[in-house]
Amino acid sequence: MMNRRTALLALAAPALIPRTAGAQSFPTRPVRMVIPFTAGGSNDVVGRMLGDAMAQRLGQPVVVENRGGAGGVLGNDMVAKAEPDGHTMLLAGSGSFVISSLVQTRLPYDPVKDFAAICWLGASPNVITVHPSVQATNLRELQALGKARREPLRFGTPGVGTNGHALGAMIGVVLGIEMEPIHYRGTAPALNDLIAGRLDLLTNASAPLQPHIEAEKIRAIAIAGQSRSVALPNLSTSVEQGFPELDSSTWYGLLAPAGTPADRIAVLHAAAVAAMNQEDVKRRLIASGVDEIAPSPEPAHFTRLLASDRERWARVVERANLRVQ
Repeated sequence: MMNRRTALLALAAPALIPRTAGAQSFPTRPVRMVIPFTAGGSNDVVGRMLGDAMAQRLGQPVVVENRGGAGGVLGNDMVAKAEPDGHTMLLAGSGSFVISSLVQTRLPYDPVKDFAAICWLGASPNVITVHPSVQATNLRELQALGKARREPLRFGTPGVGTNGHALGAMIGVVLGIEMEPIHYRGTAPALNDLIAGRLDLLTNASAPLQPHIEAEKIRAIAIAGQSRSVALPNLSTSVEQGFPELDSSTWYGLLAPAGTPADRIAVLHAAAVAAMNQEDVKRRLIASGVDEIAPSPEPAHFTRLLASDRERWARVVERANLRVQ
């Protein structure tokens, strides 16, 4: 004979089934992760590691789509205009999402109103590198070289308004030397030109640079920040070298189109947090130069971080006079 508790559970069970089925009905097809740069850059490295791990938890593939161009604007715009059903998300970064919106005044989307935060993922220190022919092993020597040269130092960027663009310009301002930006459609083509000697300097998150630093195809002269990199522990920071204003890292985060249902945002957030906390993923990310792995506890936390980061970079953009029409 059923006791009272068993009977109540039996009565409740049919009512619970539809809610459980509903919760499991998303995603119903592969989830697209748009990376607003060409393959081979730091965003691409992080996005592909994350996508594979998230797919295991979502029960659907996470398909990476590289959409490079305009410093991240083309990829951002694709996501802003996508159906807000949770099946499209953006692998955003500090440069491609925040800085680009401050530098490029005519955007086809509103960076605040047209996106919904999913999860802040982590951050990589930015590395300042030069071609081996450049006679500088640290920032002081780069400063002396820049002041002695008649022509500006040519630095590559992944696009207008990217972190590499802003940091490169700030190097010129802080060191008091002339710098000329050369814009590309992502990190990979800029890195290729640095290796070939067509550029003097490139700043970027460490992931795509490390193999070439180790092979001595390019030379790292500083970490742009306060803390040394786990992947490059012997490389001193800009703070240690006497230039604390050159403090820049590249963060990564997931965004969805505005209007995406909160329950679907929650599913994506939970999958992202679980993926980032997976031990093998953490090891691979750290080996790739992602030193700070701290997924946001809730989407609202990432929203607040975006607002704070926007204020910080607005001051840098103003000082370096980076705005373009």
